[in-house]
Formats: sequence, structure tokens, C-alpha cells
Amino acid sequence: MQYKVIIPAAGSGSRMGAGFNKLFIKIMNSPIIELTLKVFGEDERCTEIILPIKESENQFFETLNLPNFIKQKITFVKGGSERQESVYNGLDSIKDSESLVLVHDGARPFVTNSVINRILSEMEEHEAVICAVPMKDTIKKVVNQEVVETIDRSTLWGVQTPQAFTYKCLLEAHQKATQAGYLGTDDASLVEWNGSKVFVVNGDYNNIKVTTKEDLFFAETIYEQYRG
Repeated sequence: MQYKVIIPAAGSGSRMGAGFNKLFIKIMNSPIIELTLKVFGEDERCTEIILPIKESENQFFETLNLPNFIKQKITFVKGGSERQESVYNGLDSIKDSESLVLVHDGARPFVTNSVINRILSEMEEHEAVICAVPMKDTIKKVVNQEVVETIDRSTLWGVQTPQAFTYKCLLEAHQKATQAGYLGTDDASLVEWNGSKVFVVNGDYNNIKVTTKEDLFFAETIYEQYRG
């Protein structure tokens, strides 16, 4: 099953505290975004990688150390001030309304083909599929530093990317959210808000999002594991 993937890459990475786009940070001498792009670029089912970026960072992305066959898959579009706007801009660049669209965090470089395979398999029957992992920790609701509720974790999942949608399903959700001024936490939340069902497959605990400095330690460990 062929697909296109939108990888928003115009963020600032403020929680990382690096002072620049966290996707430029290197894990074992390779920028995070470069590792992420290779996963999809090397997948023959991926026909296009849509990369919303800041215009001021175009030169960096143009000079990534990627094989030509991967670079030929990349389409640059204007990034937005919010991730949601970047994805919408990416959708607007797609001309084939029958496309299957994946949306993936640029800061998740360790997504595996197994996870992508599970998502694509379920997309044969559904219009929206995400990957997630069951929560391991006890979850408590806290108000003003006081525990007010312990939540049953058996129904709680930590959501990851990629998230997959039919083009029409995702575009409609984004269009209506833009009109209503609704800002979701991820693309699946927009689709849910728009009234469509979203289905879940198992993700991978190693499919971390590199967000803070502490995550870099785990990222290097995972990278070494994958290389081995």
C-alpha cells in the first residue's frame, strides 16, 4: 500500500533549550531529522515526503547527507507557526485526493517498519489509524499539587506517530478545525473532533519523541541498539 508522509519540521524545540530547531541536534553524528527521513525514504511504499519547514532553515535541509533517491522524494512546503498549520500546508500540496497520508513527528527517528506495517494493514479497513503503547505508570490527576483522582491505566495509551488517514478524512478535519479556530493536540484529535472513528495498533516503546535533553541519552542508547 503506497502512501505519502507529512513530517512537520518547522518547530523551535523550546523544551530542548538548544536555542535552535531540535531536529538539527545530532545523535551519533547524524541530525535527528536525517535519521527520520531515512526511515521513510528507504521504504519503497513511500512515494513522497512532504516537509513543512521554515524558509530561513531551507539551506540546512537542502544539505542533509541523504542519498539522491531519498532527496527526490522530498517536497518542501512552508511551515506554519503551529504544527497543525504545517500539516495543513502539507495537505494542501497533495494533488491526489485518493492518497493515503501518514503524519509523523520529525523528532521520532526510531519508528520501525513493523509499526508502519501494522498501521498500513489496518488502513485497508479504516480511514484513520494511529499507533500507541499501553501506559506503564500509575496515572494520577493532580490539582494544586494535590492528588484528586487515581485513573485506571488499563484504558490509557501513550499515543505516538506515524498516524495514518485517508486524504479526504484528514483534509476535512483540518479545514473544519481551521474554520472553527480549534487547535488539537495531534491530527487524530482533529479527526475525532470531526466525528470520525480512530483505530489503534501497537506502537513501540523505543519509538520515542526526542523532546528534552534527557531524551538524548535514551536516543543514543536506542541508536546503538539498532546499529547492533
